Amino acid sequence: MPVQDDTDPLSDAVALLRPEMELSKLVEAGGAWQVRRDDLDTPLYCAIVEGRARLEVAEGGVTLGTGDFVLVPALSGFRMTSLPPPDPRGLELRLQTGPGQVWLGPPQAPVEMRALVGHCRFRASGPRLLVSLLPRMIVVPGQPRLIALVRMIHDETRAARPGRVLTLGRLLDVLLIEALRSGTGLDLPPGLLRGLADPRLTAALGRIHADPAAEVSVASLARAAGLSRTSFFERFRREVGRAPMQYLTDWRMALAQDLLRDGRLTNDQIAGRVATAQPAPSAWRSSAMLGFRQGPSPTAGPSVRLRGYGPRP
Repeated sequence: MPVQDDTDPLSDAVALLRPEMELSKLVEAGGAWQVRRDDLDTPLYCAIVEGRARLEVAEGGVTLGTGDFVLVPALSGFRMTSLPPPDPRGLELRLQTGPGQVWLGPPQAPVEMRALVGHCRFRASGPRLLVSLLPRMIVVPGQPRLIALVRMIHDETRAARPGRVLTLGRLLDVLLIEALRSGTGLDLPPGLLRGLADPRLTAALGRIHADPAAEVSVASLARAAGLSRTSFFERFRREVGRAPMQYLTDWRMALAQDLLRDGRLTNDQIAGRVATAQPAPSAWRSSAMLGFRQGPSPTAGPSVRLRGYGPRP
């Protein structure tokens, strides 16, 4: 089957993640302040509207300024502080000032930092497999489109307008795609984004995503990429972080888990959509559900700052 012009692996991955809004809030802060959460396991994004702040997560720390955006697809906890950071053992001063609004720091201090912070969740059946293809943290300095999208999401969460749920879902899709594609470049860790930054590998990834059930081989993917079999195999494994056929198997498994959870297709129909050969329904369901329940170990790459922007002091 020929690759369709509109085949887009990044859109496929975000659509399969099924992001859903959980919380959006305006954070204002002044003086010496800090906030720490160790009980979170949801994706986090933060857009600095005004001022500066320091964000520390398990994946590393970053100093953020006005107009900066950060996305952490898999979060285990975080600490956000003023600059310079206060003593970690100090008290956390936090005050809820209104619906979706939080003040951090001494109550009488002037406003020195404003940020829009959001938490969402991925409703995918096997999110860890998909998240493992993404960087652990993406920092995008000075991107007005991202700030505008975050403002729209925050405004939508505050309103009770018709179509709110659908609108938030679409805005989240756009936000994730914009953040992820803003991170394309040679400084990315191995994963889907780095693979899509390589035009040769984009052709092979497009072929996989265009028809996951098609019979493909390393040789046929190498031809699509215009490379020798050996060069293609090594290049794909280096840039994407896994061998070509392993990526194909992982993608088929993610699709199967999603279709199983949807429940509208029989096991044979699911197998026909994602595999070249249809195994016995019980064997297929057992294999797919094993991935659905346990998922692979997260192997996301290190944090990323776009090329051309050095870390702030």
